[in-house]
Amino acid sequence: MERADYERLRWRCIRRALLELDITLTRFLDGGEFEKLNGDEKQAFVELADMEDHDLWDLLTGKAEIDDPRLAHIVALIRKS
Repeated sequence: MERADYERLRWRCIRRALLELDITLTRFLDGGEFEKLNGDEKQAFVELADMEDHDLWDLLTGKAEIDDPRLAHIVALIRKS
């Protein structure tokens, strides 16, 4: 991922309506976990970042089920970070 694309993604992660999402997503990005992902995993993270705040928060907290195994994998990694 190009640096400019990463910075745009980071901006989207820190400009969430829910502070909890700001903290959770930027910790994952800034903690180096995002850089360890392969291209498909990074794309799945971008898809998660594009979700509505409450829907994403419900996935991250386990209040909602994840049908897509790609997204479930990234959610599990975010929960661990």
